[in-house]
Amino acid sequence: MTVSFYSFAKVIVGGVYRPLFRVRSIGRENVPEEGGVLLCSNHIHNFDPIMLGLTLNRPIHFMAKKELFDVPVLRKIITALGAFPVKRGMSDREALRTGLKVLKDGHVMGLFPEGTRSKTGKLGKPLAGAGFFALRTDAAVVPAAIIGNYKPFSQMTVIYGKPIDMTELRERKASAADAAELIMEEIKKLIDVAKP
Repeated sequence: MTVSFYSFAKVIVGGVYRPLFRVRSIGRENVPEEGGVLLCSNHIHNFDPIMLGLTLNRPIHFMAKKELFDVPVLRKIITALGAFPVKRGMSDREALRTGLKVLKDGHVMGLFPEGTRSKTGKLGKPLAGAGFFALRTDAAVVPAAIIGNYKPFSQMTVIYGKPIDMTELRERKASAADAAELIMEEIKKLIDVAKP
């Protein structure tokens, strides 16, 4: 990732998104300013990575589906923005190694535990990947919730929760599936709090 390109893209895209969607964020202070951070969010739209990137001060390295990297121009852009590919529906060892390195090098890695967008807006069952990264590193695990419908001029809100204490799960060597379930429960709490 080139920080200058990331910052440039953020300014350009933000100039369009912020007035179009009335973007606001809550709880950004819950995201550590340095050190590895595993940022886990619900997934309701293709714009979600952009919304998270706009509302967080630190650059985010997203794990993204491999198909996006099959388009040459798009591949260059998202690679420059720090994204890396993952093959869905199978164990992708290269993606796992890359994700571990991103976190151990002290960066922010963003992923959507459900593995795909929710067509109904409701949370689905999490894949074990988020739990794998949470248990295999000392990174802060931060839940996030994206609230809204992406209709023009509507309110879009991103809520960042406090880091999840993974100590007990790490000490008892809990399964990645159990850790992923805990992360999803925290995301659900953020969504429930936002409901009118």
